Amino acid sequence: MRKILIVDDDQKTRVLLKTYLEKNQYEVILSHNGESFLAELHAHADQLSLVILDVMLPDTDGFALCKQVRQRSNVAIIMLTASSDETDRIVGLELGADDYIAKPYSPRELLARIKAILRRSAAEPASARYYRFVGFTLDLKERKVVDQDGNQVALTGLDFQLLKYFAEHPGVILDRGLLCEETRGRDAGPLDRSLDVQISRLRLRLNDDGKQPALIKTVRGAGYVFSADVSVSHA
Repeated sequence: MRKILIVDDDQKTRVLLKTYLEKNQYEVILSHNGESFLAELHAHADQLSLVILDVMLPDTDGFALCKQVRQRSNVAIIMLTASSDETDRIVGLELGADDYIAKPYSPRELLARIKAILRRSAAEPASARYYRFVGFTLDLKERKVVDQDGNQVALTGLDFQLLKYFAEHPGVILDRGLLCEETRGRDAGPLDRSLDVQISRLRLRLNDDGKQPALIKTVRGAGYVFSADVSVSHA
């Protein structure tokens, strides 16, 4: 059973989410503030499939927690924000969140986002294990990327999924809608900058110059293209 850790300072919301998600076969751990969340994270870090962070908390904020989670784990992160300001969502994604939901939201919508993230994290083609390009090795079985020196590259679950999709389609122009569908299970609206933030973050992790990227190139008006030569192998 997949285990989810939720931090929200509203008791009614916590109970509602726990009841709803448990009915859908998830194990749910609740915390009411940053301190209790970090304690639960420490106790269950290796067992968690996903964490849900409310941005507004009494003793800290979801951004600070997101940063701390990313320092110790690649577990999937969904952030909940009551702000209509796009800045909150962009900051969360830049800190390593995999997705965000604006309040008010329905438990059904949250469940759909959870399923989409976990489904894409679990999907692995049986035909190959390794994708190698410009000194990097993407390992589908271990779900990690290492550089030419053997150092692991810090990636979120959605970063990994995006890079995997690029590596599977080198030289192909991929439009924004397709990339959002493959990584988030939904199309991007015309003002949704989440994919742009994610690609900027991925370029940074791969040392791909953001001003003149050589690996993940922007094709104006069309999308993005992964320009590396990719080799595929089982070992």
